[in-house]
Amino acid sequence: MPDTNAIITALTTICGAKSVITDADETAPYLTDWRKHYTGTATAVVHPGSTDEVSRVLAYANEHGVPIVPQGGNTGLCGGATPDTSGDAIVLSLKRMDQVLSLDLKSNTMVVQAGCILETIQRSAEAEGLLFPLDFGSRGTCRIGGNLSTNAGGLGVVRYGNARALCLGLEVVVPDGRVMNLLSPLKKDNTGYDLKNLFIGSEGTLGIITAATLQLFPAHQAVVTAFAGLRDIDAAISLLNLCQSASGGRVTTFELMPKSIIDNVMEHYPDTVQPIADIPAFSAFIEISSTAPTDAMPGSDGTMPLNNLMEGILEASLEDELINDATIATSGNQRAALWAIRELTPESEIKAGVAYKSDISIPIEHMAEFYHRAAAAAEAIAPGVRVFGFGHLGDGNLHYNLCIPRQGHPDFMALFPEFDTMLSGLLKQYGGSISAEHGIGQKKRHLLRDAKDATALAVMEAIKKALDPNGIMNPGKIL
Repeated sequence: MPDTNAIITALTTICGAKSVITDADETAPYLTDWRKHYTGTATAVVHPGSTDEVSRVLAYANEHGVPIVPQGGNTGLCGGATPDTSGDAIVLSLKRMDQVLSLDLKSNTMVVQAGCILETIQRSAEAEGLLFPLDFGSRGTCRIGGNLSTNAGGLGVVRYGNARALCLGLEVVVPDGRVMNLLSPLKKDNTGYDLKNLFIGSEGTLGIITAATLQLFPAHQAVVTAFAGLRDIDAAISLLNLCQSASGGRVTTFELMPKSIIDNVMEHYPDTVQPIADIPAFSAFIEISSTAPTDAMPGSDGTMPLNNLMEGILEASLEDELINDATIATSGNQRAALWAIRELTPESEIKAGVAYKSDISIPIEHMAEFYHRAAAAAEAIAPGVRVFGFGHLGDGNLHYNLCIPRQGHPDFMALFPEFDTMLSGLLKQYGGSISAEHGIGQKKRHLLRDAKDATALAVMEAIKKALDPNGIMNPGKIL
């Protein structure tokens, strides 16, 4: 591998001096992950301004054996965009490549560079009366290349699918610098292997996504938001299915919220409005939306069609004893107050203290049994542990987080390997996954070998070796 000066000279020749950062203070934000669990070092941080510059950087790195760590908004939760501590790597940031390249109103598609901020994509679609439904709290800082590299999910997966489902095409630079153009917006193209989906979710270990063709949808014309106190988790599943059937599959959000996390939000954000008088062990946060203009028009009695629909669903659920209380937002302020409970959940966890964080998926039919078995096992490991198991019930995704007991613990983080073993074992029993939407990165790499089918893992390793024989792409991640 060339010395540092030679590498910096090569990067400067390709991208320009202003696009190569070596100062310790300036590189520091790129070397630590969002949760500040991982910190590495790097020879330099480089900001290519075009696909051609990315191509030339990778060609140089591949020829000389220089590791490359791709990075978007650095909002990942598994250390997938953080270099190791060797100092050999180049962090390749896509922040300069942040443009919306085109928007086609005939096909409802958009082509964007990989460094485009998610919120910019959303706003560009909204300006044309359209919707790009990928959404989560980091929308203002995360970038679409990173979203695609982890196959990110979020709040709308129950209706629209995750990032993979919203992407029609990609432009990818492979490790030797060649550019693969798969940006076609075709929905039907059976010309061989599905290479696009190979790179989505690969976390920059096979190549670098530089552009994407995204699918847009009609904008929502009407939405109804509700909060319901549940009998139990099985009742939540029944309520979800009732909402789907009654609405014709228009459920946009269906979140499972345990009392523990709602109480935590109320404790740390006392101005938050409690949605119902008595919060039971589990509640549901629900939204149903419609793209039909007629659903935005009140009926002859002045009521809104979706509100009537939700009232009927909740009345039937009360009669069937699926829920014990509920509220429906009847104004923008009331809707915002309900959303605040969900949106403040991650921040309230931080205020509660040290927590073991997970991102798992479980077949919905096993959700209740898994939840309670995991809670009992966590209590056995750490008496008094607070179980903050919330998430996207509509797609079987839970953030099953375990917070330090109120009375404290002398070394709570030392218990994390036991929590890993416990959750992984239960997930294996129930056919679940150790990663639903955050990826593997560094955090879950040690769990993958036991969690993944042996043949599948061998195929993954063969693909990695074939595409990246010199092992320069994001070393130490996934495999």
